[in-house]
Amino acid sequence: MSKLHECKIEHLRPTQITVGMIEVEDKREHLKKLGHHEISDFLRDHPIPAVFGPEEKVYLTDHHHLGRALSEAKIEHGFFLVEADFSALDEQRFWTTMHANKWVHPVDEHGNRLKIEDIPRHIDHLRDDPYRSLAGYVRNAGGYEKTPTAFAEFLWADFFRTRVKIGSTRGDFDKAVQQALKLAGSPEASGLPGYKAHK
Repeated sequence: MSKLHECKIEHLRPTQITVGMIEVEDKREHLKKLGHHEISDFLRDHPIPAVFGPEEKVYLTDHHHLGRALSEAKIEHGFFLVEADFSALDEQRFWTTMHANKWVHPVDEHGNRLKIEDIPRHIDHLRDDPYRSLAGYVRNAGGYEKTPTAFAEFLWADFFRTRVKIGSTRGDFDKAVQQALKLAGSPEASGLPGYKAHK
């Protein structure tokens, strides 16, 4: 059974290689607007899924964007919904078990699968993949449904990666979201998780 734990943000270990920094920046700005008690309430209401790994390190299984935003906002502690305790496993068995549970995804900002060793050892070292942000914003805008399918956002990011160009400014990103929204409802995207045809 999942249990809520409080943990120092600096002790978090990622299970992915990338985040979308635009999404991180927006979450960080939201956190900065909250008072101390509001932040505590927010984090209790939005605990980050995690597991205990070897040496009782805390590994995120989701919500890497929020974890990175907490670190950048200099928030020292967060609340984590610990889904499993794998602290008794050695490193090899731990990562094998994480793969079996679909709780690790070592894919880089170009959509290439790398090795477990390439996963950063701290959330501050996660790489930026703007297409992760694009996939998240398209979903939030109703382009596709939120789905329990593992790593659905990565699949959408890869779909957009070869079809939508993201420029260097926030205005360019907003234009890319509008272009991607149209693509998300096209027959071309019909095999992706959460797909919904647009009228």
